[in-house]
Amino acid sequence: MMSQRRGIHLDQSELLCTKGCGFYGNTAWQGLCSKCWREENQRERQKQIQEDQALAERLQREEEEAYASRHQKAQSQSTITPFSKFEERKTKEKSSKVHTVTKFFTPSSKTPPKKDASPFDAQASPSPSSSASRHSSVDSDHATREFIDFLKPLKSGREIFKQCRAFTESMVYKRDMGSDELAECVQDFYQNLSDRLHTQFKGSSDHVESVMDEVEKYMMTRLYKEVFCPETTDDEKKDLAIQKRIRALHWVTIEMLCVPVDEEIPEVSDSVVKAITDVIEMDSKRVPKDKLGCITRCSKHIFNAIKVSKKEAASADDFLPTLIYIVLKANPPRLQSNIQYITRFCNPSRLMTGEDGYYFTNLCCAVAFIEKLDGQSLNLSSEEFELYMSGQASPHWPQATGASSCSPGSAALNQVHKRLDMLTGLGERQEQVMEKARQLENDLIDWTDEVEQKVQSVLETSGTTAAASSAIDADNVENELLPPPLTPQVFAG
Repeated sequence: MMSQRRGIHLDQSELLCTKGCGFYGNTAWQGLCSKCWREENQRERQKQIQEDQALAERLQREEEEAYASRHQKAQSQSTITPFSKFEERKTKEKSSKVHTVTKFFTPSSKTPPKKDASPFDAQASPSPSSSASRHSSVDSDHATREFIDFLKPLKSGREIFKQCRAFTESMVYKRDMGSDELAECVQDFYQNLSDRLHTQFKGSSDHVESVMDEVEKYMMTRLYKEVFCPETTDDEKKDLAIQKRIRALHWVTIEMLCVPVDEEIPEVSDSVVKAITDVIEMDSKRVPKDKLGCITRCSKHIFNAIKVSKKEAASADDFLPTLIYIVLKANPPRLQSNIQYITRFCNPSRLMTGEDGYYFTNLCCAVAFIEKLDGQSLNLSSEEFELYMSGQASPHWPQATGASSCSPGSAALNQVHKRLDMLTGLGERQEQVMEKARQLENDLIDWTDEVEQKVQSVLETSGTTAAASSAIDADNVENELLPPPLTPQVFAG
């Protein structure tokens, strides 16, 4: 039965760069490797620079022509009557007086600004009361000490440290740049430093890679807060979308994905748990290399689970469906942010070759598969898929045949599945409650703003009324102090 089902198949050539260079590609780079992606970006940037230069030259020519035309027109009208000169001088004097008065009442540009702490200063020098900031500072200090200890035996260690520290400090001032620009700056620094190290160490690739690993560790530990899931990107939105998608796919079973893993075997079950733990642990790491290490350990546990289940070596066709299954069970936190962080700031050579690059490319493929998962991928009709996704139905859970189908273990498994369905329903209801709570919070904010506006309006009206009342009281006092006016009857008497 299992052999008749269409499993998930990915040709290994699909993992490679679409330019045919032989390195691993990346979905975030449109299937290109980091080297080809950078070359493509540089070509696009050069093309844009040339277009901008051509536009600037055209605008300058038009400006020069317009200036020449105005100058020629001014010369033709150089004959001015004495009266018009007098009017012109009068107008200049008037405008000069107005400018002088305006300048008198305008704050001087030389006046020093108030020394208010800017948001940048607040973030660059975090408050000591923040436990998260203290933890980040401790990690940065520890990474700095380790980096210095590593560089001490090197002849050019002092110069490398100075360059890395200067670059890291300069990156903090570029927080308003887009994520692609930040990544480009880091990758350019990696490339330039790597080229200099290759020249210094005369082609010793292993030595260069070890230095670059320490450079990445030092720099990204210090820059983590600035460049991980920055506000200029939609990484957080993508995180929420993939988490919601994975929760909606809770009903997907091993059989649907054709995963060759038997979780009834204790060693296999243990490997599955370790794989899930490793892919979740990825979010707790700061250095791209450490995050890749979590992915690599997760993948090795998957291969071990497949090997024990099948009693033979696992193939690539077995690995990808199992990785998808692990991701669905784990629902790792901030999955897209972690993938983007690795893609942008990891040492590019590590993503292009080696087991880290291979496993990371497979993880990207697994996430892309989950985002596009449909009934055909799971050997289901579109009607069944929609029913399962909407929660109106649950798939028939696998049960043993024959006498064992009525065994206590089978009944217990059915109870577990029913409880899972119930928990799913509760989760959906909780999401609805949270959505209504957020709506209520927004309504309260709007109501508070409306009340504040009304109070402000009442205060302004009360101030006007009080001023008018004071004026009336003053008039009454004045009338009481003045003698009464003479009437016609007085003169008649």
